Amino acid sequence: MAKRKKDEEYRTFQPEWTEEFAFVETSGTAVCLICNDKISSMKRSNIKRHFDTRHAAFASKYPAGDNRKKACQELLKGVQASQQHLRVWTQQGDGNSASFAGSLAIVRNGKPFTDGDFAKAFMLDVANELFDDFANKDKIIKRIKDMPLSARTVHDRTMMMSNQVEERQVKDLNTAPYFSLALDESTDVSHVSQFSVIARYAVGDTLREESLAVLPMKASTRGEDLFKTFMEFAKEKKLQMDKLISVCTDGAPCMVGKNRGFVALLREKENRPILTFHCILHQEALCAQLCDKQLGDVMSLVIRIVNFIVARALNDRQFKSLLDEVGSHYPGLLLHSNVRWLSRGKVLTRFAACLSEIRTFLEMKDIEHPELANTEWLLKFYYLVDITEHLNQLNVKMQGSGNTILSLQQAVFAFENKLELFYRGY
Repeated sequence: MAKRKKDEEYRTFQPEWTEEFAFVETSGTAVCLICNDKISSMKRSNIKRHFDTRHAAFASKYPAGDNRKKACQELLKGVQASQQHLRVWTQQGDGNSASFAGSLAIVRNGKPFTDGDFAKAFMLDVANELFDDFANKDKIIKRIKDMPLSARTVHDRTMMMSNQVEERQVKDLNTAPYFSLALDESTDVSHVSQFSVIARYAVGDTLREESLAVLPMKASTRGEDLFKTFMEFAKEKKLQMDKLISVCTDGAPCMVGKNRGFVALLREKENRPILTFHCILHQEALCAQLCDKQLGDVMSLVIRIVNFIVARALNDRQFKSLLDEVGSHYPGLLLHSNVRWLSRGKVLTRFAACLSEIRTFLEMKDIEHPELANTEWLLKFYYLVDITEHLNQLNVKMQGSGNTILSLQQAVFAFENKLELFYRGY
């Protein structure tokens, strides 16, 4: 049998995949027009699997046929327009074009701007060995050396690309018939309060949900402060606020306060009714945190034991050594964090998987927790492990762009029916 070649039909990109699965070929790689993910293996099954699992909402909204073809063409036009802007920026030469490409790679991977110098040095070392037998090796090395990729250059390139993306967003937002906003305020690790603004709007037949701005709040975070910061941003970008129809918040007093909340001030400023919603994901997370005193006591004991082991350096090292000796698949326990919505379920799952090792370790430390061997306590514990795992699955299912309130409600109602089955003992 003849050996199959990689460039046969099933290994090459097919043009119909663009209209069927919203994929295009870029530099020998299949790129998704919806989420920009790349699939290196040119196989229909891989591309179809990505589309079916990651973009089910898009598939249901645009059934196969003319509707999907038109939606994919709109996505393709947007990508081509962005590429055209990038080409306009990079008319100064190959080095400048490569500088933009390198800066984009650094930013996409969340690396510091100073990594540009490291990337350049890395390429020089590799090129010196990789192209050793090339006649034009010196030319290749010179091009890499001439490529501007300092921290300042990466910063400037990033700002240029960011400004272009922001201009395109504002333009599309103002041309849309209506738009809605999702707002959230939280504090980062440097104690700076960040006011996040996410916009949802339609461009042609395509529904977009994108981060519009992250506004730093250096003083207080009252409703008046949030409103003033947002209106300054809207005035600077010339947003057409008469097209705003709804605002989604986390239900905090600074957002939905009756008199001085953000929504109340916005309605007063616009002098018209504006729909307001409490984020369904936030509601689900709040409900998931509620439990009676007995389950609360179980969770409190688990957190105390985890903190005793993980928060102390010596105990953490000794416990990891114990896990290594018994051939455990886990490197250690996980610390609980109230800020992370999936944290409780993950902490409980890891605690349950390492329960026998935890008992052994506590015995070695002469720490007594008779509950860990009590049948009644263990029943409550494993119930909490199972129910938080189901809640985490629901939380993950409700996340992601492109979801509508109908799909989110459907997920919640399905979970409620599942709870009814659990209650009946099926």
